Amino acid sequence: MDNMVLKKKLNTFKTARGTLSKVSDEVFMEVLRACENWPGTAADLYRDLGLSKMQMVTMIQKAKRLVKSGAVTEGEFKEIQTGMASGASLVANGSIELAWDQGKIIRFAQVEQLIDFLKKVA
Repeated sequence: MDNMVLKKKLNTFKTARGTLSKVSDEVFMEVLRACENWPGTAADLYRDLGLSKMQMVTMIQKAKRLVKSGAVTEGEFKEIQTGMASGASLVANGSIELAWDQGKIIRFAQVEQLIDFLKKVA
């Protein structure tokens, strides 16, 4: 999620004095996910979101409590598309097949071998 959108959501829960009140569970989780995905420092993040240091700490603590208590079940299994369908596939014996140029098929016994190969080719 874009931090500007999250900042606007947080501003809807701010009182006239600047305190957060009656924040929804969804917003707590969005702040936690933003924190997990933020590449910079925590100080940069809470400034970007328009929060104070203590507001950020409190938001993260409450979000972690929600996850721990099971109130939010975001950790459920979700299927992701890897793009292997077009050029690579897993074979029954556990090896990985990669369809290469001009119909050539390359087999790798381990994922590390495939990664090394792709690094050298790139």
